[in-house]
Amino acid sequence: MSRHSTSSRNTAPPVITLYDVPGHTPQPWAPNIWRIRFILNYKRLRYQTVWVEFQDVERTLRHIGAPPSALRSDGQPVFTLPVVVDPTRHPSSPRILSNTNTIAEYLESTYPARPVFPEGTRALQTLFVHFIQEVFAKPLLPIMVPLSHQQLPERSQAHFRGAHAASGILVGPQREQAWLAVKEQFDFLAMIMDKNCGDGDGIVSMGHDVTYADFALCSVLIWIERMAAHDGWARVRTWNGGRWSRLWERCKEYMDEY
Repeated sequence: MSRHSTSSRNTAPPVITLYDVPGHTPQPWAPNIWRIRFILNYKRLRYQTVWVEFQDVERTLRHIGAPPSALRSDGQPVFTLPVVVDPTRHPSSPRILSNTNTIAEYLESTYPARPVFPEGTRALQTLFVHFIQEVFAKPLLPIMVPLSHQQLPERSQAHFRGAHAASGILVGPQREQAWLAVKEQFDFLAMIMDKNCGDGDGIVSMGHDVTYADFALCSVLIWIERMAAHDGWARVRTWNGGRWSRLWERCKEYMDEY
């Protein structure tokens, strides 16, 4: 893989493009998008990043012909990141995909080497990732959403002001209570993952090798570390005997940012 600054664009083979949303610096932070970045890195696929601020997402995705990631109850399309454009098989007619899980399934089926869904684990991993997104991460939202909003570029912050402004940043006892609710989820998940200590390494979710489930969980850890390093990650890394710091270290080699 090569970073996008030096290679000749006229002679370089086509690479996958990952559309991502920047913070106050072009540094990836969004957990759903990190799940895809992890897979690309793990599979050693060549890719580049295109940064799109929140207010430009729908216009940009419509322009490139990306499908909506979901539909509202009234049938109106919803355009969100990540989006992947893959021209490597058909440069003149690249595949354009949206929705994190759809992209993950595509990358696994199209590039089966170094699988993130080892044989027989797809159903359980899908359930695990659903739990991470819909249950485990929910208590983080009152803390992390306002912090993330604060660290967006100014244009993106303005996009969310007014009727769509994020709630205020929690402080004092309210903040401590919120972190206690987060810790309850981490404690529960640690208890479940400890069941792998007998026949696994006790760190990853599927025994000995990192998988999509671990990337989904570590993406949440990156979100905390990037947006709440001193207050959030400083807590989380010590919880449950340092389990989450050990998982970070297992996934660290796949945290390249292209």
